[in-house]
Amino acid sequence: MFYLGIDIGKRTHVASVMNEEGKVVLKGFSFPNTTEGGEKLLTKLQSFSPSIDDFTVGMEATGHYWLAIYSFLHDRHLLIHVLNPIQTDGWRKGTEIRKRKNDIIDSVLIADLIRYGAFIETSLSDENIFSLKQLSRYRTYLVGTSSDFKRKIIAVLDQVFPEYDSVFSKIGIFGKASKEILLEYSSPEKLHKVPADTLAELLSEASRSRLGMEKAESLKQAASHSFGIKFAQDAFTFQLRSMIEQLKFLETQIKETEMEIKKIMHTLHSVIETVPGIGPINGASILGEIGDIHKFSNPAKLVAYAGLDASVTQSGEYEATHNVMSKRGSPYLRKSLFSAALVASHHDPVLKDFYQKKRSEGKHHLTAVGAVARKLCYIIHAILKKNEPYEIRQ
Repeated sequence: MFYLGIDIGKRTHVASVMNEEGKVVLKGFSFPNTTEGGEKLLTKLQSFSPSIDDFTVGMEATGHYWLAIYSFLHDRHLLIHVLNPIQTDGWRKGTEIRKRKNDIIDSVLIADLIRYGAFIETSLSDENIFSLKQLSRYRTYLVGTSSDFKRKIIAVLDQVFPEYDSVFSKIGIFGKASKEILLEYSSPEKLHKVPADTLAELLSEASRSRLGMEKAESLKQAASHSFGIKFAQDAFTFQLRSMIEQLKFLETQIKETEMEIKKIMHTLHSVIETVPGIGPINGASILGEIGDIHKFSNPAKLVAYAGLDASVTQSGEYEATHNVMSKRGSPYLRKSLFSAALVASHHDPVLKDFYQKKRSEGKHHLTAVGAVARKLCYIIHAILKKNEPYEIRQ
């Protein structure tokens, strides 16, 4: 049996091989993070044994750089152990020689750690769960970017056409009809000059006949006496059109991402969606962030991973009695649980009573919702462990 340790790098990995007796038979073999590099590594391994069953591989979960080589070796059916870097750091402190650190020494260190078997493997979720994590985080990025553009659009509108939001509410500004108006007529002057009939036709088409002449006349009236700036107006209106176009693109990307998420959730038939407040999008984020539920031996560990546990402030003999949420762990999971808790605290009888109890104790709304989110962790831990749907108790 041979033990292959790989020190992960961005563009280049370093591998070392150790036999069962602890002898290093290959030290510091460098190969690029490419298909050719992976094949080069396999060729090198074949010089020790033609059977892949004779090799056990170890690597650290370093950023995202380990994923490509992991996928390459996994597809070729090698046994791979993914380690948390904290474990290898602890192993390094074992002897004086291990306290040194470089790519070659680290690859030998990983091979040695795998050989001894004194490690706890980082739990990897299956491909669908991993995909949900990637897609959910990407959706979060898109939604955040979309929100940034909305804030910037409002800032430009406040300067160019401050009366616009009196015709379209703050929410309505980003409706389809409003966006089409801003793309076509991005300044008060253009809106004032366009015939009301033309404007009404555009509004009707974009809003599926919900808007028409009344809204067109309101827009023209607001545009006729706008207090918007005239200085460098072309630059502002150019920004406005550009940002509206980018916002529309982002919204399309969000919808397409959500479709991909829902496709995967449909194949999983997860019991997570039986919990009030958790639909396919929120459920996907929760499942993706949790990964393998069995890595949490009890629900308290899931609470801590979500950062919903209380932090402790202590100095000498003093210990705070009013502790705040630690906010450690996954912020994505915490946000998804809070979102679910907001709904569950109104629609699940037990959680609603629990929320109201916290409020009656004088707790702030968000503190009470946080308490519901912690309760949800216990519920989620139980139903995922048992793979049984949640039953609402009256």
